[in-house]
Amino acid sequence: MPGSQIIRRHAFATSVATLAIVIAGVAVLVSALRGGPAQADLALGDAAPATVETLVVNYAQAAQIEARFPGLVAARRESALAFSTGGRLDIIHVNVGDRVGEGDILAALDTRTLEAQWAAARADAAAAEAQAALARTTLSRQQQLVEQGHVSAQRLDEAGATARAAEAQASAANAAARALEVQLELARLEAPFDGVITRRNADEGAVMAAGAPLFHLVEDGVLEFRVGVPVGDAARLTPGNEYSLEAGTRRVTARLRALTGVVDTSTRSVEAVFELEGGQGVVPGEVARLVLPGSLQERGFWAPLTALAEGRRGLWTVYQLANGGEGYSLEPRSVELLHTEGGQVYLRGAVDDGAMILSAGVQRVTPGQRVLPARRNRP
Repeated sequence: MPGSQIIRRHAFATSVATLAIVIAGVAVLVSALRGGPAQADLALGDAAPATVETLVVNYAQAAQIEARFPGLVAARRESALAFSTGGRLDIIHVNVGDRVGEGDILAALDTRTLEAQWAAARADAAAAEAQAALARTTLSRQQQLVEQGHVSAQRLDEAGATARAAEAQASAANAAARALEVQLELARLEAPFDGVITRRNADEGAVMAAGAPLFHLVEDGVLEFRVGVPVGDAARLTPGNEYSLEAGTRRVTARLRALTGVVDTSTRSVEAVFELEGGQGVVPGEVARLVLPGSLQERGFWAPLTALAEGRRGLWTVYQLANGGEGYSLEPRSVELLHTEGGQVYLRGAVDDGAMILSAGVQRVTPGQRVLPARRNRP
């Protein structure tokens, strides 16, 4: 047989074998693909139920709650301090953040001109006093002479008028000297009450106009808290009693100073004014909440906020565990939110008393999913 025919037959046989191998591989792949979904379904059906945290629903006929009313903490007193007269600022004794006491000297103006004027006024007052003393002596002598018949009554009247004029001039001179003394006193700026300097608007050498604020002083020893309270709750407050305030994570006490007794037409509330002693960690400008204990006369149950999932039409949903046995399935139940307090919510709705509901992890589950409770706890 020629060599070329042998080569052609060998190549044909190789091609047939290769084609058979390819066909067998395709058959195996198709078989695997057809069996894949069934195996996946089988694996899904055999998946273990998810372990979830639950709580047992315990209905109550009413709930003891704490009502909270927000308000603003402010300083009882704060003042923009200024000189009543203008002048050059000579010295400053305090800075921002300094704590001062009532009567402390905070700053002073240059008083050299005033001191010179005061010295001149005192000299004028002394001269006027001397003239008045001379006039009084002359009047006394004239009275003696009139009694002895040596001078007429006219001379006595003239001496009396002179004495009264001298007395008036002395009083005016003393008043002028006193006015300059007061100006000297007002050239020193004093703290009207205990507090903290929160602002300073000028430095030494500045020429201050009369009434221009130099410091801002805030009283921090006693703070004030004002809050609007509904009429019904305001009726339960007694002036002089202490109540709880919630400022951030802190609980502080405040004494009720007064109730206005007037209902605000826009908020339908009565303003209550409380006083807080300093040193409780609350600062002016902080938002606080008045905490009043009360009760909610509605049947419901407590649950953690983490048990809620958003429902339809503005309602909320919790997941109840149903179909017990080796596993449970999740059923969404609509609930109404009656009250929120911290991380707890008071609910009512289509949830069975004594049933188990999810207490957390609602974002990781779906309705109908099989689950097992990890533990049962109460809110």
